[in-house]
Amino acid sequence: MSLSLQSPSSTFLSSSSSSSSLAKSRLRFANVSSSSTLLFKFNRSFPVIRASSSSGFSSSLDTGLSTELDAVSSFSEIVPDTVIFDDFERFPPTAATVSSSLLLGILSLPDTIFRNAVDMALADSGCSGLDNPELRLSCFCNKALVNVGGDLAKLVPGRVSTEVDARLAYDTHGIIRRVHDLLKLYNEIDVPPQRLLFKIPSTWQGIEASRLLESEGIQTHLTFVYSFAQAAAAAQAGASVIQIFVGRVRDWARNHSGDPEIEAAIQRGEDPGLALVTKAYNYIHKYGHKSKLMAAAVRNKQDLFSLLGVDYIIAPLKVLQSLKESVTAPDEKYSYVRRLSPQSAATYNFTAEELTKWDQLSLASSMGPASVELLAAGLDGYVNQAKQVEELLDKIWPPPNV
Repeated sequence: MSLSLQSPSSTFLSSSSSSSSLAKSRLRFANVSSSSTLLFKFNRSFPVIRASSSSGFSSSLDTGLSTELDAVSSFSEIVPDTVIFDDFERFPPTAATVSSSLLLGILSLPDTIFRNAVDMALADSGCSGLDNPELRLSCFCNKALVNVGGDLAKLVPGRVSTEVDARLAYDTHGIIRRVHDLLKLYNEIDVPPQRLLFKIPSTWQGIEASRLLESEGIQTHLTFVYSFAQAAAAAQAGASVIQIFVGRVRDWARNHSGDPEIEAAIQRGEDPGLALVTKAYNYIHKYGHKSKLMAAAVRNKQDLFSLLGVDYIIAPLKVLQSLKESVTAPDEKYSYVRRLSPQSAATYNFTAEELTKWDQLSLASSMGPASVELLAAGLDGYVNQAKQVEELLDKIWPPPNV
């Protein structure tokens, strides 16, 4: 599977919040929260099925050996949850996400390669001519997102995902209008819709917006999925990408109780986050939905090994670096196993309740406290970031050269 533009399954995406520092001309956004930034995919060598861990990544280049990263990449698309803007040669980006988090990082460092895109947004006469301050700031934000997204589209061969304002999460028509507005702006800078995805929270209203947008041929990415009901409803809506946060579900389970879906997984001896990805994957593939599944908030190697076969895995840079530095050889004893596959999905059994045609009532009644609380927390984080961007733009508008 490839993330290239030519592949019909190509996608992007990850989640991390931006904390930045300027040193040796490097801008790095570290993985600390739920917002999305630019993604990289490591280049692969030929697929390796049998592999084992050892040290000395550099020696593998000399001996023809491969690495653990090569081995696992033969099962799933692996992308790191960190951005290094000036290190494209080492980590060539194939796709990207533009978000309020990314704009905050750009605004905090005036010398980034994307700062001109933000400044051009602030110089837009159509936005600056609006009398209503709220509408003017919203216009600036949309222009900034699209200008940065347009720059990213020139740097990556795959798709660029654009975050939709989380304050619209419970407004289906508001989400659709915003996506249409963003599409119009992208069209003005000659970025075709085939290069774009739109990141929408998985409220019922967001899922319904995804369904309507996908029916128009507009590609969507549903995020903040923390329950099977959300994942199944998103698949029925035809979302292009569905993102599940493995580690956050596990974290909730460690500190809370009372969620039937999580407790059922624990009683089966399963990790609730990994179990949710497995169940969602099996549902998508058993019933022929087009959606691609992304596992995010993967915390360690064991998480990654347990998810091999899922379409996309977002992992911390430290995990990927460990995989990259571990040499593997075809004749060694340890064999990687594809945990998720269409064949295994075909044998998975679902209850009649799980096979329902999801609507707003059934979704609300099936979402347990974990998904309700985690969804609310994710939305709060996105809303706060959007407000911070507006506050910063308001402080620096008009720019000195306008």
